[in-house]
Amino acid sequence: MKPFFILIALVQFQLIHSQTIVSDYPLSKIIDETSGLEIIGDFFITHNDSDGYPILYYLSKKGEIIKQRNVRSAVNRDWEDITKDDKYIYISDSGNNYSNRKDLKIYKIPINEYSAEKTQIISFDYPEQDSFDINTNTIFDAEGLISIDDELLIFTKNRKEKTTDIYSIPKTAGNYRAKKIKTLNVNSIVTGADYSSDLKLLALTSTIDFTEYYLITINDFNLHSNGAYQINMIKIPIGKTQVEAIKIIDKNDFWITSEDESGKSNARLLNLKI
Repeated sequence: MKPFFILIALVQFQLIHSQTIVSDYPLSKIIDETSGLEIIGDFFITHNDSDGYPILYYLSKKGEIIKQRNVRSAVNRDWEDITKDDKYIYISDSGNNYSNRKDLKIYKIPINEYSAEKTQIISFDYPEQDSFDINTNTIFDAEGLISIDDELLIFTKNRKEKTTDIYSIPKTAGNYRAKKIKTLNVNSIVTGADYSSDLKLLALTSTIDFTEYYLITINDFNLHSNGAYQINMIKIPIGKTQVEAIKIIDKNDFWITSEDESGKSNARLLNLKI
């Protein structure tokens, strides 16, 4: 598929105020930097952010660590998100705070943790990036990953413009130039992503100034749509923290995790209803 470039105009940008945190569970200090969230069977799955062990943590519905899974032949340089399809888990090592990384990758492992199948690596770069000098205003940092059809989508963080570029990457192991397919004007900085193919619903977590965080929902999200979207932006009422993970249950029901930013309390697993 040839890359195509679309700037998405908004039909309406709506700020919603009606939401409720219905569950709020502290997480183990082992996962203070929780940065992704997925559900497999009866477990939530999360992982730490950067410079930690290459481990997935399987949690109960109350956030208790039930078991740990080492990801073989993997390094956690800056794991930012996790997603899955029917057979595989994908872990995005795409954190690039200083715009100087040349080893961006996605780890692909079987959902069946007892499988003898080896860890696969999907390496990628951004065709538009022509400099790898340190730059704290990078537009090539990314914290969101979703699976949609036969593709993986990466969501970048544009701190200056408050937009997110969406890049497509194949699910097959190899080295790729990521394909830029859309830019969403989300009026914030994207920190996490999830997609429900059944609901055709895209959910993002984001922030404007790193003091408050938001849930963004986009209905009828379509890879190849040339039309406009309505973007709903919902403030998450949990105070100053760092939200980097989202999981859709239905159109009104979401789970998120937040890091222990201060180091003085706990990361949290929360159920948000809107």
